[in-house]
Amino acid sequence: MFAGQMIGHKLVTKQTGERGRICNSVYICERKFARREFYLAILMDRATQTPVVVASSQGGMDIETVAKEQPDAIITTRIDINQGVTDEIARNIATEVGFSEQCIEDAKSTIQKLYQVFMEKDSTQIEINPLSETSDHQVLCMDAKLGFDDNAEYRQKEVFSWRDTSQEDADEVKAAE
Repeated sequence: MFAGQMIGHKLVTKQTGERGRICNSVYICERKFARREFYLAILMDRATQTPVVVASSQGGMDIETVAKEQPDAIITTRIDINQGVTDEIARNIATEVGFSEQCIEDAKSTIQKLYQVFMEKDSTQIEINPLSETSDHQVLCMDAKLGFDDNAEYRQKEVFSWRDTSQEDADEVKAAE
């Protein structure tokens, strides 16, 4: 019912800005209740030219606000590209942000899988906000933002085939063409 009301209409959110975007599709999934929400991003650090994992116990909110108001709540871990995200590194991140003991191994595995996607798909950004621990002790990515290196399009044909340019700035799409 609600999906039908959204499709074909302009959706205005923080991400779209005041102009909004036309909603082309709606992803429907089972609702899970988050007991705790975390933030996790894997990015390329331009200064060191290495991947970094940025994590926080303050998920579900704007990370820039967290950085300004509670900088100690953000953990940044540089990753040796030759070593990757080891079990120890991933467990430390999961523990430091505050996953419960029952969820540490699932959180570790999730972090490692996200890093694998980051590396294998020429990603520039994987941001999960929130990465949640549910009341039944599941670790779930509740929302995600992914970016990929445009220069790797020839290697990542499948990834780029999913691109929906109607959800991008029209001027930028035109300039790229």
